[in-house]
Amino acid sequence: MSEQTLPQHQDWSSQLNSSDAAALVPSNLEGFSLSEADIRLIEAEEGAGEDESSSLPVLAVIGRPNVGKSSLVNRIVGQRMAVVQDTPGVTRDRVSYPASWSGKDFLVVDTGGWEVDVTGIDASVAYQAERAIDGADAILFVVDAEVGATTTDEALVRVVRRARKPVVVAANKVDSAYQEADAYGLWGLGLGEPFPVSAVHGRGVGDLLDAVLEVLPSTTQVSHAADSQLRRVALLGKPNVGKSSLLNRLAAQERVVVNEHAGTTRDPVNETIVLDGQPWLFVDTAGIRRHVQRESGADYYASLRTDAALNDAELALVLIDASRDVTQQDVRVMQKVVDAGRALVIVNNKWDLVDEIQRNELNRQLEQILVQLQWADVINMSALTGWHTNRLTRAMTTALESWDQRISTSTLNSFLGELVAEHPHPVRSGKQPRILFGTQASSRPPRFVLFTTGFLEAGYRRFIERSLREKFGFHGTPLEISVRPRERKKRR
Repeated sequence: MSEQTLPQHQDWSSQLNSSDAAALVPSNLEGFSLSEADIRLIEAEEGAGEDESSSLPVLAVIGRPNVGKSSLVNRIVGQRMAVVQDTPGVTRDRVSYPASWSGKDFLVVDTGGWEVDVTGIDASVAYQAERAIDGADAILFVVDAEVGATTTDEALVRVVRRARKPVVVAANKVDSAYQEADAYGLWGLGLGEPFPVSAVHGRGVGDLLDAVLEVLPSTTQVSHAADSQLRRVALLGKPNVGKSSLLNRLAAQERVVVNEHAGTTRDPVNETIVLDGQPWLFVDTAGIRRHVQRESGADYYASLRTDAALNDAELALVLIDASRDVTQQDVRVMQKVVDAGRALVIVNNKWDLVDEIQRNELNRQLEQILVQLQWADVINMSALTGWHTNRLTRAMTTALESWDQRISTSTLNSFLGELVAEHPHPVRSGKQPRILFGTQASSRPPRFVLFTTGFLEAGYRRFIERSLREKFGFHGTPLEISVRPRERKKRR
């Protein structure tokens, strides 16, 4: 979280005329060599502004298992976003990706394979596909042209017709002109012209997208919250700690597939949820495994998407299974959040499964293991029953307010002056480094830069961090403290 660097620099301040230098350089730094980057840092003021995005039309990609939906989504998006594997059933939830064709932007929703009269996890996957149909402006119906229309395809046609949405049929796996005759047999589905395509090779995808644009409206006609204006919260943790169950509980619906088998979620799933009158964008993620580098196929790519979801988030809810001992993997997940510079709230899930003795033991473990993360809120709750889920809003709001917090330069230096006067740095080898000047370089997370006369020991930097938290709060966010030792200018 903290670093000390002594970059190569030139005496840039000497290139300024005296009036400019006097205006830019604080009095405590006069006489010390400063780089151009130092000057920019001292004079910089952070500006904030968020881009507003229009509500994009939504295209749902549906079909039975293993017809190539995710491969076609990757082809439309232009990069490997959706997890693809030869075995059916890799995609389980509905996942949105931004796409563009011929200058028109839209959202593509990948779905799991739809099947009729299924139970268990397959029924949940089918339900998510039907929800994607309801939330779309148009539907891309993918059929395996090599196999032809099956009874499952025909049953899905009836679901699509009830939705009364425009439909484009993609006859996938037509890898050459010799196979185009296979696609023409799909006229019998009664959904209009089938477009022969090869998702793997890209053949015919351009004509397919031209047809899609003809039925997509310019803006969505379905009610969707503006995700870009929402605070993004990533649900993280080991496999099977209850991330998807928590999302479903907060959403008050079966938004994502939940199963007792670990590793059910593979793609990050976004859901806008209103808590206590405030909308949030929650992102369910795949469980972070201990040895990611040993994984392969869908699990490996799912781990990469989890990392990307964390980087895109502002706050992370790290879930721990309270019915089991805290492990080093739990700590590694939290450290990933700190390293990414995101706000943090720790959730002890499955608290309803723990008796009083186990609860005391868990609290003792957390005090010992999380000694460096005492600034993070810990909430004991049950996603299954909803117990104490109402405590999340306050903890998340506090953490994000701290994550956004910015201290004025004058207030910071007044605080540092009092701190150093009461608790100066220890003398080492006859030298005692001093803090000349401090500034908050940025927020989200708060990052402080201290100009000093020498290196500060790690223990003293931790003392500064604790003091900053005691004085200004910063509850729920990591702090970054960089130290820049500077030497006096040499007399000429």
